[in-house]
Amino acid sequence: MPGSASTPQTASLLTPDRLKAEWFKRRWIKREVTLDRPYQRGNRGKKVRQIQEWLGLHGQQVVIDGDFGPATEQAVRQFQAAHRLPETGIVNEETFLWLVQPLLRALSPLQVVPRNYNGLIVAYARQHLTEHPLEIGGQNRGPWVRLYTRGMDGREYAWCAGFVCFILWQAALTMDIPIPVKYTLSVDLLAADAKEKGIFISEKNLKQGNPPKSEMPAGSLFLNRRIPGDWVHTGIVTEFQDDHLQTIEGNTNDDGAREGYEVCQRIRGYQKKDFIRIS
Repeated sequence: MPGSASTPQTASLLTPDRLKAEWFKRRWIKREVTLDRPYQRGNRGKKVRQIQEWLGLHGQQVVIDGDFGPATEQAVRQFQAAHRLPETGIVNEETFLWLVQPLLRALSPLQVVPRNYNGLIVAYARQHLTEHPLEIGGQNRGPWVRLYTRGMDGREYAWCAGFVCFILWQAALTMDIPIPVKYTLSVDLLAADAKEKGIFISEKNLKQGNPPKSEMPAGSLFLNRRIPGDWVHTGIVTEFQDDHLQTIEGNTNDDGAREGYEVCQRIRGYQKKDFIRIS
């Protein structure tokens, strides 16, 4: 890697090799965190678009068009200056790794590892939340969306189910156990799979104390129900209280919309919600 390996800055740089986590073997994740060659003015393509996305996520806003022009070059220089890197305007391996540090931190092993699966789910959800995953470059677009949707993005790829499934998968890999539900981007399919496996809990049953709310484990999922048999949003419940839920959820925003743009923490009521019990 370019630069001195002995500097504190480089020593603190996270890399997939240093983390040695199982999920970096997946192609769709590897594409997000590795660079095939240096990129500079005059280059075009998907990797340039990815670089522009990360520049925007770091506050260096440029048009995300896959064209490495003078504006992108200047944004790279400013990013390099902010991170005390050589101001070349060229995205080499070190510059790229600094760009993707938020995603690498989200994928890092936990500092304190909970003893059970549900604890891992909540801990990983909070670790992602800390990095404030955002869409960028359009609706349901950007590196965070592709992380949760296994490499896909675009208007049709609503990603709330992808977010919860990714967290469940990340926790399951840590414990070397199967994910308890099928990995899907569809909230309806999540509900159907949970019903088939006997872990679907309806709002009515929960209201009747079957099971009691006090016995619902953190790390379970809520499902926003539009009408019977149609669910439109999902998230991870971090705490069940008598009259409200604490949640971490993706593809929402401060208003709780089902088509939002970020991962955020919310407080929600029980009305029009069913649940998937994860334990």
